[in-house]
Amino acid sequence: MPIVTDLELPGFDYSAADLTAEIYHRRLAEVAEHGWLAQSPLSYVVLDREAGEFFLRSRATAFPGRELAELFGITSGPLWDQIDANILNQSGDRHRRLRALVGPAFTPRAADPWRPLMREFLHGLWNETANSCEFVTAVAKPYSSLTIAAVLGAPLEDAPKLHEWSNWVQRQFDIRSLSTDRARIERAVTEVYDYVEALLGKRKADPSDDLLSTLLAAEDDGDRLSHAECVDLVLNVLTGGVETTQAQLSHALRLFAEHPAQWALLADDPGLVGRAVDEVLRYEPITPFTARICVEQVELRGVVFPAGSIVAICAERANRGSGTGAGDRFDISAERDGRLLTFGAGAHYCLGANLARAELEEALTFLAPRMPDLTLDGSPVLAGVEGIYGVESLPLTWTSRPPSR
Repeated sequence: MPIVTDLELPGFDYSAADLTAEIYHRRLAEVAEHGWLAQSPLSYVVLDREAGEFFLRSRATAFPGRELAELFGITSGPLWDQIDANILNQSGDRHRRLRALVGPAFTPRAADPWRPLMREFLHGLWNETANSCEFVTAVAKPYSSLTIAAVLGAPLEDAPKLHEWSNWVQRQFDIRSLSTDRARIERAVTEVYDYVEALLGKRKADPSDDLLSTLLAAEDDGDRLSHAECVDLVLNVLTGGVETTQAQLSHALRLFAEHPAQWALLADDPGLVGRAVDEVLRYEPITPFTARICVEQVELRGVVFPAGSIVAICAERANRGSGTGAGDRFDISAERDGRLLTFGAGAHYCLGANLARAELEEALTFLAPRMPDLTLDGSPVLAGVEGIYGVESLPLTWTSRPPSR
């Protein structure tokens, strides 16, 4: 049985400077034609869904946050402490306990009561007289920031700060930023830790129905949740729930601007919004690559992955199917099987998936009838794909007329 290091694999560099937009999709499709596995500078890239799910669900793999940090010389300090405590880097009984404590706050039923407030935020951000905007700044950023502030129980006026911190702390998963922006990431981690400590102190004196109060109740209940764990969980939710949803919503509007017939279809039939969200998540996942490290030897499809091997599961190819074909067509009316790797799989499936879906559904339902004839008003500026695949600028224009419903 061959060892993966002995294989001659096609190369794929997911940190290449020009790897964005259709170039990124085309290169992935081309490399996938050679098989289910490719070689990148730091890992092996897994290119189909079945193999991706295997690595994501296997007990013989773990998230390599600590190992990647060490590669960049991060072994102490606030950033290391945050990486070490991040729920993504926990496993076994401790991980199950933490998930059990915070999980009930992120079920589909728990997300639904926030929908009226999401709609209220959208109404507040919407300019009835406008027919163009830079969408990221005007809607996506404040909408996702206000929502996570409300869920946490933070003052809504702090939403811009939450977005700024989320943007920088999330860059711990971006190998380019780890090598160039470490000091700025460290500063953001320090600032957000101080903020969360102060916020928990205020909420402890005045509990409510928000996530902070839920976690504080668990902290007070014997040894179920330590204060440090409570702080780290709040930080994980805060930093993981803003930049990601903003990026996914921005890509959604970009895709619909590029596919006007699909936008018109959604505006005419709001009942398609669930499918529309699924299709956006499938077609343009904002976490294109999810890393795992083999904590022991792993065998798959006749290939041996020694302990210490790092794999990057490619959600983009997993969601579309290998190679090219119908999976590369954006179509909200198409029948899909619903098995996406955008939120991962297994024990570390994204905690905030249901909240993110609710935010996307409410935003698309609100915007589709209010932005007829949606089109790009210039070239979008897209970020790299090695961390959170974000949209830095999205100029849009549409016909200004009252909504039909």
